[in-house]
This record gives sequence, structure tokens and C-alpha cells, in this order.
Amino acid sequence: MKLLPLLCTFFISVSIFGQMPQAPAGQGRISGTVIDSLTKKPVEYASVALTVAGGTKSINGALTDAKGTFVMDKVAPGKYKVSVSFMGYKLKEVNDVVTTGDKPDKNVGRIILAPSANLLKEVAVTGEVPMIENRVDKVVYNAEKDATVSGGNAGDVLRKVPMLSVDQDGNVSLRGSQNVRILINGKPSGAVAASTADAMRMLPADQIKNVEVITSPSAKYDAEGTGGIINIITKKREISGVSGSVSGGVGTRQNNGNANLNINKNRLSITANLGGNGSWPQTTRTMNNSFSPLTDTRSMQQGESNTNRYGGMGSANVSYDFNDNNSVSTGIRVNQGRFKTDGSSLNSRTFLQEGVMLSEDYSFANKNETTFSGFDWNADYTHKFKTQGHEFSIAGQWSHSKNETDFSSLYSILSRDDQMGNNDASNDEYTVQADYSLPLNKVFKLELGGKTIIREITSNSLFNTAVNGGAFEYNPRLSNIYDYNQDVVSGYSVLSIQASKSVGIQVGGRLEHTRIEGQSDGGNSEQLSVSNDYTNFIPSFAISKTFENLQTLRLSYSKRIQRPSLQYLNPFRDISNDQFQRQGNPALSPEVSQTVELGFSKMIKTSMINTSVYFRHTADIIESIIRPDVYDGRTVNLTSYDNIGSNNSVGASFFGSVSPVKGTTFRGNFDIYSYKPSTNRSFSELAGEAKTYALYKAYISGSVTLPKDLIAETFYILNSPRRTFQGESPSFSMWQVSFSKQILNKKAKIGVNVIDPFNETKHFKTNINSAELVQVQDFGIPFRSVGINFSYSFGKTNFNPQPRKKRGVSNDDLKQDGGQTGQGGMTN
Repeated sequence: MKLLPLLCTFFISVSIFGQMPQAPAGQGRISGTVIDSLTKKPVEYASVALTVAGGTKSINGALTDAKGTFVMDKVAPGKYKVSVSFMGYKLKEVNDVVTTGDKPDKNVGRIILAPSANLLKEVAVTGEVPMIENRVDKVVYNAEKDATVSGGNAGDVLRKVPMLSVDQDGNVSLRGSQNVRILINGKPSGAVAASTADAMRMLPADQIKNVEVITSPSAKYDAEGTGGIINIITKKREISGVSGSVSGGVGTRQNNGNANLNINKNRLSITANLGGNGSWPQTTRTMNNSFSPLTDTRSMQQGESNTNRYGGMGSANVSYDFNDNNSVSTGIRVNQGRFKTDGSSLNSRTFLQEGVMLSEDYSFANKNETTFSGFDWNADYTHKFKTQGHEFSIAGQWSHSKNETDFSSLYSILSRDDQMGNNDASNDEYTVQADYSLPLNKVFKLELGGKTIIREITSNSLFNTAVNGGAFEYNPRLSNIYDYNQDVVSGYSVLSIQASKSVGIQVGGRLEHTRIEGQSDGGNSEQLSVSNDYTNFIPSFAISKTFENLQTLRLSYSKRIQRPSLQYLNPFRDISNDQFQRQGNPALSPEVSQTVELGFSKMIKTSMINTSVYFRHTADIIESIIRPDVYDGRTVNLTSYDNIGSNNSVGASFFGSVSPVKGTTFRGNFDIYSYKPSTNRSFSELAGEAKTYALYKAYISGSVTLPKDLIAETFYILNSPRRTFQGESPSFSMWQVSFSKQILNKKAKIGVNVIDPFNETKHFKTNINSAELVQVQDFGIPFRSVGINFSYSFGKTNFNPQPRKKRGVSNDDLKQDGGQTGQGGMTN
């Protein structure tokens, strides 16, 4: 069963590459670059006209872009004249431009424009992409324009994106919800599915072009991700020739490196990226105190661990446009990394036994090493019909990830069994999807599609224990094999209506059917099976109105679901820490949320503001639950997961930028939302104080351009504590200052980053206060850092073709484990 989607995708790609005919007559292109004869710089917005040789009437045309390049498509074989004109320059004509059926593409090279005799006064036309863009269906953060992220990783970039938060462990949330799906170039990643925090550390910031945040996805998107969708777009230069860049950073906390290469020749495009990071060893100190009123048990654990990690990610993509109507693409992304800790702790425990209060003190040493690797391979084919916007595409993807963890726990007292073991987990995901769009007329556009996702997950845990200091032996009671299969079949329809020049409407519906099979074998003939299937209808609606002076108003409604992933479902009980244990719940139901949002944006000269308000209802919320539990005759704290109830949340977002004087820009964003869950009665004794909490995230930055291409920037982030139905997770804040300077004729850049210069170590506290359990956790993480970074771009380019259509599958689903390991993920 699992090979069927893979074979389908394979044969699709092979047949496309091997059998697709060459460009037919009438499907060629003519391109070139326009240069100023004096300054040798590109001429932007020059007019280019195409005329049949000997004729006088223009049959095609184009404007040059910021690089001075132009492209004219759908050119029939023949002999032509290219004419270039621009205010203040002499008309330039290039004759004898010939295309044939065998060679339909022609690059005329550099066209030199000379100033006219009556040259007008210089007119400067400048344009700059803003750091933050508010589009009709998304917010876009242009990371490549932010000097402060250079030398960091994807987590550092996401911290600065409006509506997003990244905590001290690297977990990402959108408007307070960690139920988001992170895509890379519109595609899911096995590395992200295995561990969002580790995947973000492996992806260098210098590789990121921009980040898209979609809070109200249409029915065209997968229904999963109750918080929304985050799409990270990596850099890719759509220009002819060979180009690339190298960058990196070295600091007191972390080191990064990144390289990318782009080869574009006519209709063929090859892109490759390679990046990674490695941290210096860091020492994390932990403290955990808990009290269970039910059993009158007090536990204390205090220790420290030495941690080091490394990770790398690489990708390669090949795409080819056979003609203006048919294109194919295939690519692969691979990742590998390791996370290693070596720690020890002192423990004390007081408990009531047969009416007598007893106590015990002991220590234990713990070692843990996790290695992870995987790949995402995809292939797709796109066909464009004669009518603009009329398209059909089919795509497939195979994602594979593998995690292996080796651990040992050695105790100083014989009443505790020493433990040693490992866990091997693998995840295979096969996806096939087809999409079709049809403009019915100038007013209506119809989009249809279907998709199948097949997931197969296996987790094999092997435990060995040593009793009373003896030899290690296999322990079947603690070992576990867990197999989990999830199949999702879906179809969607979206109708877009351009009611007028200023009013657009979009309405859609998606139907998804999910089938789940899971089985856990505890190794001693004790088996636990789960079987479930359900169908969800997901409607969506949006209406937007554009006013004068670049003002936009948008109202939207969306429904989303969030299926739990392996970390939440696996019933294996992790007892490597004898006081604080963890176990999944295979009986979890998916979360379901419904959101209504109203947004407004406006441009005022050099300033931009955007604000939105929303209401979200979430049913069957999945949260972690910490409760006292009896294991081997003693009380322990067990973390598990359950559908704890529902929540109504009201929130607002604001972000904007202003440039009061030339060379100076201030930016800021602020989010606030409410949290007050209605908890199921079965969890009432575990719930904390029932009241409405206001949570927030604030970000402010400023930049100034100084003489000699020196740029100074600073920013500050403040996130409020995150609430759960049991208590409070840590707040987060960070201050950074950076300086950068362009060198080598602006082909290279060097910089210095300083993070929290007055905070060598930061402490993060988690509190739980309920009738059954009172617990305080504290993590102390090294934080202050200083680093230097650099980047260099190379390559000679000729022309800039039209942007390629975004390709590939987009699996924006699966709730990820937001576990709090207490390990920091800061840069440098």
C-alpha cells in the first residue's frame, strides 16, 4: 500500500521528463539586458518593442526590471527587430534577431543605451520592498532585508515575524497557538515533523528570503493547523547564468554556515543549498519542586547538564519549462543532526507510608544522545492552457525521517533500577495531489483539487535494567513497539468572485476523511490497539474591499482541524527520570477551531500600518497534563495528553513601520489575545485558577543607515507567560544590537551581533497550581552572546525570466509536540 503513491509519483516524473515534446512553434522567448553606456548600470523601466523584420507594427513588448532585464514570451519562429527606448536616451535597435523551431529562445545579450543630445535632468526612480507586507491573504516578512538575522537560524527569523512567537526551547506559536504547520517553499518537511525546534536550528537565516503567515487559509489548503500556516521561502535567484552566495557566522554560543548555487540557462533551472550549525557546549541548570496534597508527597530535583548539538540541511532542485505551457520540477531536501546531553542531579523525596513520614536522598547520572536524519523528495508537472489562469498540476512527495535515541540512567541507591536503552522511530509520508483552476470569465474563477496522504510511523523502544547493581538485562515490561498508520483523503472547491474593481469574494469548501490504525505492543503480550475514522467538512469565506489611498479591509471565516502526531499518541511510558515521567494517549481526538477575522491595512507615505481583530472557538483542545501517579509503589509526576475542553479567544494584532527621516526606520508589532478554557469535569481537580487571561507579544526595532554603507540596528522582543489550563509557562524576552557594513563593491557584507549583553544567564519558570498538584520548574540557560557574520555573493547574470509557478505538495497538518526540554536555542 505504501509504495503505490511513490510509484505513481515516480512514473509521472519519469514519463514527463522522458516523453514531453520540445517547444512547439509559437512558444519561444526573446530576452536581454539594457545597460547605460556611461554608468554601466542597468536601465530600469525601459520600453522594449518587438517588430517583424521589415515591418513597422509592434507585435510584442516588455519593460525592463530592476536588473535591466526583459523577457518577451510566446514568440513564433521568425526574423525580428528589437527596439529599446527610454526618456533621455537615444533609441536603440537590434536587427536580425532570429528564432527557429529547433531554437525557439534567443538571448540578445547586453543592449547599450547612450544618452540623447538633449539629455534631461536626471530622474531617479527608486523602489524598495518593505520589511513587512500585508497582502490580501497573508502577511509577508522579508527576512533578506533584515541585517540583524544574518548569521542566525530560522528560529531567530521567526521571532521577528508579526503574530509569531518562539520560546526558549525553539517551539513556534502563532497568536499563542503551537498548532501550526511550518512549510518550506510550500512543502512539508520530515525534519519539521520530527522536531520543529531542531529543524529551525538547522536552517540558516541567510538562506531565508521571506516568511509567509496565513491566519485564515482558504479551503484549498489542508484543513490542519488550527493556529494557521507558516511558509518559509528560501532564496532562489531566477536569473540566467551562474550565481550564488556563501555566508556564515562565528560566535560565543553558536556557529553557522550556508552556501547556495543557482544555474539558470534558458528554460533549465538548477538550484542547490547547503547549510548547518554547530553549538559550543553549554551548561543548563534545572530545579524542579513538586507537592501532591493527595499523597502528601514532596519531590525535589536539582541538577545540571552539558549539552551540545549540530545539524545540517541541504537541498537541490531541477526544473525545466518545455514551453510556455508545460513545465516539470523535481527536488530533494536532506537533513541530519545530533543532540547530546550529559547530566547529573541530586534528588530528595519525602512521603507518607503506613502513617509514617519517610524520606530518601540520592543522585543519578543521565546521558542522552539523539541523532536524526531524513529527506523530502518531490516531483510535479504543470500544464497551462491558452487562457491566463487556466492551469492543471499534479504533484507527489515522499518524506522520510528517522530518529534514534540512546540513553542511560544510573542511580546511587539500590532501590532504583539502573536503566539503559534506545528508541528507534521512523516516519514515512506519501502524498499525491492534483489541482485545477479555471477562469470562467472576468468575474468568476473556479479551483478544484484532490489529495491523498498516507502516513506510516513506527517507534521501537528497547529497555535494559540492572537490578540491585547487577548486570543489565532486557526488560520486556518497559520495552515497547508502536505502529501507527494514518490515511487522509480530501477534495476541495473554491470559487473566487471579482464583484467589482475594488471588491473580491472567495468562498470554498473542503471534505476530508481520516482513517487511523494504531497498535502498541508492550513486549509482554499486553497490547493496546486504536482504530478510528472520521469525516470533516471545512468551509471558508473571505471578502476584501480596497479603498482609495491604498487602504484595504478584509473579513474572513475559516475552520481548521489539528490531528495529534506520534509524540502525543504513543502509549509508551518513558521512565528514564524516576520522578518525572511521560506517556502518550492513543485515544486523542483532533482539535477543531473556527475563526472569524477582520483586518485593515493602510499606507501613509513612507509608513504602513496593519491591524486585525479576531474571534476563535476551539473544541477538544489538546494540552499536556501533569498529574500525580503511582508507579512501582511510589508517587511520581506523570505528563500525558488529553482533550481537556474548549476555549473562546478574542484577539487583536497590530504592526506598522515609519521612516521619519531618510535612512531611519522604526518597526513594531503587538499581539494580544485572551485565554479561558472551559474544562471538562473529569479534569476539574487538575485545573488551575479559572479566569480570563490576557496574553501578549511585543516587538520593536529601529535601524539607521550611517555614512560609508554602515548600518546599525536594534530590536527588543517581549512575550508574556504562556497559559495552560493547569498553570503558566515561562515568559520570554530578548534584546539584540547589530552593526553591518557592505564591502567589495557591495558584493559582500560583514557584521557584529550582540544578544542581551547584560544577561549572562536567563531563568525560565513554569508553575502548576491545582488541587492535586503544585509544581515549580526553573531552567537556567546561558544567554549572553557576541558573534560576527559575513556573506558574499558571486556570479554574472544576463536576464531575469518571469517567476516560476510555485510547485509541489503542501501538507500543512499534524499537531507537533511542544515539549519543554529547557534547552536553549539562541544563536551565536
